[in-house]
Amino acid sequence: MINELSIRDLGVIKDARLPLGPGFTAITGETGAGKTMVVTALGLLLGARADASSVRSGASQARVQGIWHVGDSPSIARRVDDVGGEIEAGELILSRAVSSEGRSRATVGGSAAPAGVLGELASELIVVHGQSDQQRLRSVSAQREVLDRFAGTPVATALAAYQEIYNRLSEHRAERDGLSDDRERRQREAAELRLAVDEIAAVAPQRGEDTELAERSEILTNSEAIRTATAGAREAISAEDAEAPGFDARSLIETARRELERAVAFDPALAAVTESVTSASFLLDDAVTELSRYLAGLDEDTTRELEQVQERRASIATLMRKYGPELSDVIALESTAGQRLFELDGDDDRIAVLATLIDDDEAALVGAGDTLSQLRREAGDRLAANVSHELSALAMPDAQLVVSVEPLAEPASHGADDISILLQPHQGSDPRPLGKGASGGELSRVMLAIEVVVAGTDPVPTFVFDEVDAGVGGASAIEIGKRLARLAESSQVIVVTHLAQVAAFANNHLQVVKDSSGGYTESSVTTLTGDARVGEIARLLSGLSDSSSALTHARELLELSHNS
Repeated sequence: MINELSIRDLGVIKDARLPLGPGFTAITGETGAGKTMVVTALGLLLGARADASSVRSGASQARVQGIWHVGDSPSIARRVDDVGGEIEAGELILSRAVSSEGRSRATVGGSAAPAGVLGELASELIVVHGQSDQQRLRSVSAQREVLDRFAGTPVATALAAYQEIYNRLSEHRAERDGLSDDRERRQREAAELRLAVDEIAAVAPQRGEDTELAERSEILTNSEAIRTATAGAREAISAEDAEAPGFDARSLIETARRELERAVAFDPALAAVTESVTSASFLLDDAVTELSRYLAGLDEDTTRELEQVQERRASIATLMRKYGPELSDVIALESTAGQRLFELDGDDDRIAVLATLIDDDEAALVGAGDTLSQLRREAGDRLAANVSHELSALAMPDAQLVVSVEPLAEPASHGADDISILLQPHQGSDPRPLGKGASGGELSRVMLAIEVVVAGTDPVPTFVFDEVDAGVGGASAIEIGKRLARLAESSQVIVVTHLAQVAAFANNHLQVVKDSSGGYTESSVTTLTGDARVGEIARLLSGLSDSSSALTHARELLELSHNS
């Protein structure tokens, strides 16, 4: 319940405070005074889109604030806590500021929050009915929501069970269709993967083999130059040519060693250098041995081996071009191909499993849909009877509401039912859809009758009605006032009205007062009691607040409302 609403610089309202509180509050005022700005203000507090044009001319921003009594509602407390706000003594303060440039700022429980949070809280705080909501009642989805609200927990539970199955079925169908539609691509991928595995297995490359083969190819290609250089090196170290004795490195070192050994006998200081030369002689012996072994190991005919190496390199290069770019990628593909083939081949098995699951889901959905439909039909009969009774009291004595629950051609997410609310204006006539068979005034009364009935099973903390009495007058307006008062017994009701017959039934009467004395229009809000209220009721009745006959009629109307 909203205890108080404050409005500043919104539309024609400069500064107003609306004490609301429990029961039935009527808001009246002259045309153009700004009554609808009250509904606009509530809309802003409940997350409606900010409109810079709603800021009062000359003001930098419009600001609205509402103080709600929310008690100990755990869901509201949880959402407020999520944004860092606080609820104090069961009261929640919501505010919204809109700049003249169109920027918007919201606070929840004293903490800044996105406007979307206000929208999330709205569903638990208030229901607003305006002319657009009367039009919405003509839609199929709105009529289904009305029936489900009235049906209460049984339908809500059945609908949740149905939707769980429906969502699961939709997921299984989507997966099956995706796999089926993709079957040709998967088969092509599997064939290509098997071909790749066969080609790689036929070559059986080893990690790093491409590098090793490149090095071996380099050696084989230059084998003659290597042979010549190696033989020349060995000859320079230890000549085997008898025509040039004593001119190879080994002979020269050996000559030096012998000379130093004779000299060291006279001067021991030459011992170290003599030892170094002796070591050099040993190293040259080792080098000669290694070079001889290397030359002995060289194949005189390297042509065949070179051809084999080049063929191997070409095979590996082909694999790298197709499955690389690196040899490591080729080897990795071979190692992971088995798992991927298992997945691709397993898709057919998965499609078969999904077919079974879908059959089970479809059978379960039929059962859940039948249960939901039966509950809706039973609730529809009760809703039709109760609303028809209310319409009789709202000066539509011959009108009957009909709730039709027919099977859909295909189950939908909301159930297997095509739900429509029809109006039979009088006996003997055919029930017609609300969009075709109800005038604006009739639709207002139907909407009010529905809310009165639904509130009995699905109470809402606060109802706001903007011109719910449009197109209604006389006795019908009195009955609307009575029904609003009755609705206010279980919920807070706030009504913007131009009818005295409705305003008279309110226990709290607020007047939006227009002042144009300063050359531009400003409005404020006044709480009416006593003679001031009688005068406003008289103005609503006749357009004159000081007419004696209108004042008499106003007092009679107020007395009637108090005695009802």
